[in-house]
Amino acid sequence: MTYIYLMNNVKPLNKELIKSHVDHLKELKNQGRLVFCGPFTDYPGGMVIFLAEDLAEATKIAKSDPFIASGYKSFEIRTLEPANDDNNYLLGV
Repeated sequence: MTYIYLMNNVKPLNKELIKSHVDHLKELKNQGRLVFCGPFTDYPGGMVIFLAEDLAEATKIAKSDPFIASGYKSFEIRTLEPANDDNNYLLGV
């Protein structure tokens, strides 16, 4: 399933923490789990869209992000049902 964790800034970030976060994202990519990620340009925070088996695994992945594990960002997790050509953009679902 596809999940999103939305992050809100709690404390100012430092370069070491940002590098750890990037390493976390690279590991998700290497595992074939990372779909999309990035900071918001109009809001203090960012998001990570990724694949996980279930909500428990998705929560574990989000909590392992150094931004969240260190308490520098809070998070909310959401389940996403992708709409695309393959499912006719959920028309009739």
